[in-house]
Amino acid sequence: MSAPADTRRETLGLWLGVLGVAIFAITLPMTRLATGTVDAPQLSPWFVTLGRAALAGGLSAVFLLATRSPLPQRHQWKPLGMAVLGNAIGYPLLLAYALRVVTASHAAVITALLPLVSAMVAAWVLHQRARLGFWVCAVLGSALVVAFSLLRAQQQGHGFGFEWADLLLVGAVIAASFGYIYGAQVTPALGAERVICWVCVMALPLTLPATLLLWPEEPVATSAWIGFVYLGVFSMWMGFFAWYRGLAIGGALRVSQTQLLQPFLSILAAIPLLGEPLDAVTLGFAAAVVATVVVGKRLSQPPTSSPPTAAHPRSTTT
Repeated sequence: MSAPADTRRETLGLWLGVLGVAIFAITLPMTRLATGTVDAPQLSPWFVTLGRAALAGGLSAVFLLATRSPLPQRHQWKPLGMAVLGNAIGYPLLLAYALRVVTASHAAVITALLPLVSAMVAAWVLHQRARLGFWVCAVLGSALVVAFSLLRAQQQGHGFGFEWADLLLVGAVIAASFGYIYGAQVTPALGAERVICWVCVMALPLTLPATLLLWPEEPVATSAWIGFVYLGVFSMWMGFFAWYRGLAIGGALRVSQTQLLQPFLSILAAIPLLGEPLDAVTLGFAAAVVATVVVGKRLSQPPTSSPPTAAHPRSTTT
């Protein structure tokens, strides 16, 4: 392939990566739009979580049948099951409950730690060694999130303590990280796009009947339904196709850096969608957390020259 063709291919991959990150970034304001707030609730967090997975599961089933994808092998079911628990249920459920209390901009600061936490989980689950500097960055990033949470609690008159919603967001980040790492173990064999499809299809026996059972009986705002459909079609499904394809075409090392835009895109998207103000303190903490992620990711590789056990399928928020 010629050099100009290589450059065009890399550029295409980069833009697909940006598209995937932009889709995932809007997940936070769309989740808050779907669930509403404590004072003005819309769809229940359980319905949003299970319903969005059921919608993505139906689309995934069509894709797997159309591409004649073979069934996963027996040893691949456990990692896929862990991805179901982490990515299809744990992360969206905890996120949905948290976003009834805190703003999408607030949540963007906490979830900005996701790439760093994913690397920490990879070091533990995959038995990878990491440099001391990486762990320093992990502690520093966590300390920034703690400081942000305490500051916000004081500003809102809740005293010197954590918001319970922030603990839910931390749990969401941990759940998503475990789901990503276990999904990464089967990505080389199944293909990145098929991993998320099998995750959604595996969840269908639970998510489909639960969605029908939890279907809201009271009227719900049109905006909440728009948020719900976005989460099922884009956040849980189509976003992965753009992201994975971008990684494959443009190179994982280069394209994965676009995920650093995600917290800022979430904050910006919350302005027109939710009417949230552009807060200098929130932006400042988001930039500081992202800075620790940048340095930490560079130091996350083992000090030896041996290749990592498994590549991350992605390190971004859905």
